[in-house]
Amino acid sequence: MKHLKIILITLIFTTTTYNCEQDTTYLQKVEDPELFHSAMKKLTDIIVYDIFSPPVASRVYAYPSIAAYEVIRFKSPEKYVSLAGQLSGLTPIEAPSTENIQYNIAAIYAFIEVGKTLIFSEEKMIAFQQSFEEKLKTWNAPKKMINESKAFGHSVSTHILKWMKKDLYDQTRTYPKYTILQEEKFWKPTPPDYMDGIEPHWNQIRTFVLDSANQFAPIPPVPFSLNPKSSFYKQLKEVQDVTENLTEEQTEIAKFWDCNPYVSHHRGHAMFATKKITPGGHWIGITSIATRQANQNFINTIDTYAKVSISLFDAFISCWDEKWNSVLVRPETLINQHFDEEWVPLLQTPPFPEYTSGHSVISRAAAVTLTSIFGDNFQFEDTTEMEYGLPMRRFNSFIHASEEAAISRLYGGIHYRMAIEEGVSQGQNVGEFIVSKLKTKK
Repeated sequence: MKHLKIILITLIFTTTTYNCEQDTTYLQKVEDPELFHSAMKKLTDIIVYDIFSPPVASRVYAYPSIAAYEVIRFKSPEKYVSLAGQLSGLTPIEAPSTENIQYNIAAIYAFIEVGKTLIFSEEKMIAFQQSFEEKLKTWNAPKKMINESKAFGHSVSTHILKWMKKDLYDQTRTYPKYTILQEEKFWKPTPPDYMDGIEPHWNQIRTFVLDSANQFAPIPPVPFSLNPKSSFYKQLKEVQDVTENLTEEQTEIAKFWDCNPYVSHHRGHAMFATKKITPGGHWIGITSIATRQANQNFINTIDTYAKVSISLFDAFISCWDEKWNSVLVRPETLINQHFDEEWVPLLQTPPFPEYTSGHSVISRAAAVTLTSIFGDNFQFEDTTEMEYGLPMRRFNSFIHASEEAAISRLYGGIHYRMAIEEGVSQGQNVGEFIVSKLKTKK
């Protein structure tokens, strides 16, 4: 009998020890920021697969990131503050009624739930969620904790989705297409597909931090003129001259920053397309590189993604406001008409007006945001484009990367220099304003 008692005590001690070890393993696993990186990468892959335009893609990144942040801030309420009252129209989110919540898990659930509503291939995100839940099961995470974490993630995502529905996105889906203006100075659809202009009403989408879409409107483009002595003519001719004399390095730069989500290829009567990340997606990729390199923890990783996605979102609205205000013609249209009808740019001209350069605006806004987090001289290797067959590039800072992204549009033959330079200034203003206004830490 005494021997039996010893065996039972031993079994109880062993089981208790085993469960503690399992709990420790589970806690270590869910603290790994790679869990959130994998969720963001899945969203990027779906954005590429579903072919969202650059401004729409910025919206797809922003709302799930905000939802995740609004969950994870409850993990350290003494350090982090809500974005409610800082982002236009966002009201406070009710604190959880239970302490049995693992906020990292809840944040991923909120990210997934909001993300699912913004994409077409919902089944891909569902599959990711199932994979995530299988991991939790493998790690022996407590079921009650998982369920309550999921429930809190759901309550936050419901709040964010209700707020999101008021940003006028759904309404702008019903607005009329842009009507082509015949004057030569105005944008016309470009080859090879002569697509309709993308998102001519994007300036009506509610901003997050900016007071309005035109708060940082750039100076107007130089007056349209085909007089060889005019500034406009000289900038037009520069595009042709530069693209016809590109160095190997300039060509590599242009291709690295192409970030055209849909490039069509024509071979005789056959046509096929290649898909890549959007410009915003490239900067989300840079964000993932920076947060890993800085060894940020789970909550700071989400904080950084949220700030960058907010900057990208407002920067696109600011840029698109100017694009569809000036409606300036692309270089390709004029070069074909007046200089060389066989000329084609290195990169395929995107289907929207020229001024200002979207890459220049959003890249600088994102760079300013990242610099405010990681500092001025944060050197990194940008491997974002390697999965699309392009080599890694090294940068001495985020500003350095944004400058290269901007000038790449001249090398690509799709922007005048003024669109690039004024776009950089516009993005700088947007980025600095957001950094000055948006606070996540007490």
